[in-house]
Parts: sequence; structure tokens; C-alpha cells
Amino acid sequence: MMNRRAWIPIVAGREEDGRWWADIESVPGVMTYGETRELAIAAVRALALRAAADCMEHGEETRC
Repeated sequence: MMNRRAWIPIVAGREEDGRWWADIESVPGVMTYGETRELAIAAVRALALRAAADCMEHGEETRC
């Protein structure tokens, strides 16, 4: 079995108040915040997986 991974760019930055944010621009609504850059990125990856699972569950593959 081959291990296939998709590469989806994640954009991350820091707000003036110190919070970190992470966004997957190609998936609408997939943006998160975290105390650190790593936590924000981990959260956005988890959110993207939940969004993809929801799309598949509801047959909305073209939206995802």
C-alpha cells in the first residue's frame, strides 16, 4: 500500500495581541487561533480533517 499525502499550504501569522492564527485559504472557513504557532497549525489541520469528513459524509466533495 502506498502512502499518499496531499500538500495543502497553511498560512500562519501573529496578531498584535500575541495570538497566533493559521489558515488554509483553499478551504473556506478553515482558520484557527492558538497560543503558539505550532498549536494554531495543529488546530487548523484538525479542523480541515473534520471539514473534509463532513463533506464526504454529506456527499459534498466538490465543496471541499
